Amino acid sequence: MRKTKKTRSPSFERRHSTPRVAANQRTLVAQHAARIMHEQGVHDYLAAKRKAAERLGIEDRAALPSNSEIEEALAEHQRLFAGPAHGELLKSLRRAAQRAMQFFADFEPRLVGSVLSGTASEHSDVNLHLFADAAEQVAFRLMRDEIPYRVGERRVRIGSDRYQVYPVYRFVAGNVPVDATVFPLDGLRQAPFGPLDGKPIRRARREELDAMLEENGDSSERM
Repeated sequence: MRKTKKTRSPSFERRHSTPRVAANQRTLVAQHAARIMHEQGVHDYLAAKRKAAERLGIEDRAALPSNSEIEEALAEHQRLFAGPAHGELLKSLRRAAQRAMQFFADFEPRLVGSVLSGTASEHSDVNLHLFADAAEQVAFRLMRDEIPYRVGERRVRIGSDRYQVYPVYRFVAGNVPVDATVFPLDGLRQAPFGPLDGKPIRRARREELDAMLEENGDSSERM
């Protein structure tokens, strides 16, 4: 007796193919968002992923990648398309960070962000965290050396549902923009939470940056 071949209903196919389709779309959106961030200098992960989804005509929220997925795609994009030029750019930005950290040595500087993680582009700033009894001390340091600067504010996540606004000083060192957020001294004990995975962000001392550059065949610059 011939066995009857069972056919799957369209609803069954849709139900079981959806996770795979969503995963493919997440990858596509992450890659497109990474390209937008690298080529257009977009720093906001949410803005980049929304822009990418809009361009691709994807409306399903489940297809939006996490910030971590976008950062991985950004690193891969730079590796594939920027090549050795990206390595030279990164070294140049890290050397600028060295000089800025030496300049702010009295404020326990920490390097954070894309220059530290290695995903920086030509649109990236050097991002520092400084620590002082009063933020005005940083302003006095800049004024002492007659360095023009602008003052702004940054909203930082310091707990699961707690945020705090801190002053940020922006200036240019050579031709590299530097963005220095000033925390109180006790801010050294706990790093704020980052936008990628909700965990305390990575912060590096000057000595760690020196070691990273030496590892890549570039000696530390002393002021």
